Amino acid sequence: MSRRRVEAAALAALALAGLTFGARAAEENDYPTDARVDYVFACMAANGQTRENMQKCACSLDQLAAILPYDKYVQASTILSMRQGIGQRSNEFRQTKIFDDKVADLRRAQAEAEIRCYRG
Repeated sequence: MSRRRVEAAALAALALAGLTFGARAAEENDYPTDARVDYVFACMAANGQTRENMQKCACSLDQLAAILPYDKYVQASTILSMRQGIGQRSNEFRQTKIFDDKVADLRRAQAEAEIRCYRG
């Protein structure tokens, strides 16, 4: 097995182990495991692939999940994704007030999670 594959497998195992660390938080919300793993992997890709960052990313997700229900997280994430496109449909996602409110809720929850997990 190549070193890259071994590192990827180790990171996956660490991420899953870190997610079980937040098992109590997982019981308090409805974020599915695959969404949690995706979030932690993306967070680690942005912040560094270390054990310390894995723990902070898992903490961040647990805090986010405690603040924002999963369906609202999906809605806001979808809006952000749609805003990245071009054309009329993307413009509609950029110019609709209700979409701005949903994204703002996600941004506030992310900011609170960052304060609790990265600065706390």
